[in-house]
Order: sequence, then structure tokens, then C-alpha cells
Amino acid sequence: MSLNLINQQQQQAIRNIKVKDLLSEKRRLVEVPYTATLSHTMNTLVANKVVALPVAAPPGHWIGAGGSMIQETDKQTGVVRKHYIGMVTMVDILAHIADHNDVVNGGDHSISDLDHKMAVPVSSIIGHCLEGLSLWTLNPNTSVVDCMEVFSKGIHRALVPTDSQMDNISGVELVESAPSYQMVTQMDLLKFLKDHTSDLKGITSCSVSEIGALNQNVYAITERTRLMDAIKCMRAALLNAVPIVQSSPSQQDEDHKQLINGKGRKLIGTFSATDLRGSHLSTLQTWLPLSALEFTCKVSTSPLFSPSNATETSPKRELVTCRPDSTLDEVMDKVISCHVHRVWAVDEHGSLLGLVSLTDIISVIRAGLLLDTNV
Repeated sequence: MSLNLINQQQQQAIRNIKVKDLLSEKRRLVEVPYTATLSHTMNTLVANKVVALPVAAPPGHWIGAGGSMIQETDKQTGVVRKHYIGMVTMVDILAHIADHNDVVNGGDHSISDLDHKMAVPVSSIIGHCLEGLSLWTLNPNTSVVDCMEVFSKGIHRALVPTDSQMDNISGVELVESAPSYQMVTQMDLLKFLKDHTSDLKGITSCSVSEIGALNQNVYAITERTRLMDAIKCMRAALLNAVPIVQSSPSQQDEDHKQLINGKGRKLIGTFSATDLRGSHLSTLQTWLPLSALEFTCKVSTSPLFSPSNATETSPKRELVTCRPDSTLDEVMDKVISCHVHRVWAVDEHGSLLGLVSLTDIISVIRAGLLLDTNV
């Protein structure tokens, strides 16, 4: 493919933007203490409409995720007040529940067992899923292009210190001390890039297939896969979402407890970690025995799942898809308006061809920015 994507003036306009410019409308960091129960942690995730939270502990007692040393300090004295020891996601909690099948058998005993599981401290499940060990900081003076490099490698979020003691350092760090932090995510970056499409037209006007954003390796579950089996599959494969496809009538012995190659199958739904925000513990107890497809239907009607802006509710009920010849700009529009983290690519018959993820989008835009010059 021959691309003369954007000129040097446009490149410079993007390079001059810093990570701190992405955070102007971001609120203060939401976190949970290491002693919080899983029940409390889940309710915090639901109440704040997020799928991941940092976990804080007293200094000096824990090794941070991945060997990190990310600390919050007193602004006046510099004394360390807390140490962030990892991330917890909704998938971590559900994977913890899914470790034992007796929770989903029904009856008073299963409810009691679930209550017991949800009473353990959140610190006990950090690291059960790989993302819990991904705790990074990005200096506020890091360029957006360097931020794109980090997020193009599959890192979904990073802490950004305010009033950092290392203001002259840019890039990703495992060691940081600051009076407070904010969180920057792949979605924050994508919204910024979307706002600057006038500087990126040479890239975003290309089709997702042409520019290399279409990932054809797509694993799926069927409409017969149980919720708990879907969670186990996602945890094992390090996935945050899976497409739901029709089971094959010609394959009577198909294993619905395992991921399958979804390419060419009829797409009928999506099961995502984001869906889990729509279930408080009390409702989750009754939904655990369902199939993943049934769960997505139930959770879509939950008032917890509905965004405050009513105009955003309808796309969530529908499959968010694109075609291989859809432009990157069109896919970015769908990602942001529907607040999803991947778009399924389908053919004219609705059969699955692949996916375009936030990581894929960020990666190809960065590659386009670097095509004609070294940044």
C-alpha cells in the first residue's frame, strides 16, 4: 500500500499535544483499599460505570504489580500515604466466582457460597488475571505519540501523576510519587484522536482493511455457552470481550465450553466485561446459571447499564459492526458513540470476518504518523 498520509505540519501539531491535555475533563481517581471486599469493589465499579480500579495499600507492606512502586505522597511533607499495588477488573471478580462451579447450581447453598466468595479482600485476587499486573504511570508531559506507543501494545490504561516530582521525564514509568493521580485510558486517547481527524484525514479516510486495522484472528463462543464458561474462556485467553456466534448444526460434538474460531460464523451477540457493570451482586446471583447470550439480554435492560444520556442507550442493544471497506473514521465514530472497545467486522450476510479493537486503531494511526519521519 502506498500512503503519503499526512504532512509534517500535521505531524507536529499532534506531537505537540501532551498526555496532560487529555485529562482536562477527567475527574479525580476512583480507587478501592486493599481491604475492600469483592462485594464492595464490584459495587464501586458499577456505581462509577468503570470496568477497572486501582487498589491502594499502606506503604511498605506490598510489592506493587509487576514490580511497580507507584505511591501517593503528602503534598506538603512528601510523606508516602499509600501505595498502589495493582488493578482489579470486573473480569477478575467474575473469574474468582467461576473458579468453583457450585456457585451456579442454584439453591440457598449456592447463594451462601457466593456471599462467602464476595466477602474476601480484593487484594487476594490481584494478579489472577494478567491485566491486574499491568500498573503503569505516564508522565503528564509525555507526548501523545509516545502515549500511543504504550497503548498500541495492549496496555489499556495508565495512572497520570498530578504535581509529579519527575516533571522533566516523559514516557511510561513503574516508579512514581505524587500527591494525586488521574487515569488515562485508550478510550480517552481515541476521543482525542477523533477530535483531531482534520490532522489525520490521510489515515482515517482509509478503509480498515487497507490500513491494516482489521484483525482476522477472532475467537468466539456460541449461543449455548454458559456465562461462567464464557468468563473462564476470557480469563484463560486474556480477552475482555468475545463475539457470540451461532453454533454449527453440522458439528454435533462442538464443545460449547471452549473458544472456537468465529470466522465465517453468523454473529448474534457480544459478551463483554463492560456488560458486567449492569449487575449488582443481588441480581448477579440469579443470572449466573444463564448462557452468556441470555445474560447479555438480561443486563441490557438493567437501569445500571443505561448511560445517563438516554440517546446512548439504543446502540448498546444492537451489534456494533463494520465492513472491511468501512473507513477508519467510520469505525472510530462507532467506537465512541456506542462506547465499545472493539467493532466486529462482518460480511453482507452478517458472518464474522474479524474485529477492529482500540489497540488496532491506535497502532495504525501511530504507524501512519511515523511513516515519513522519525518521532
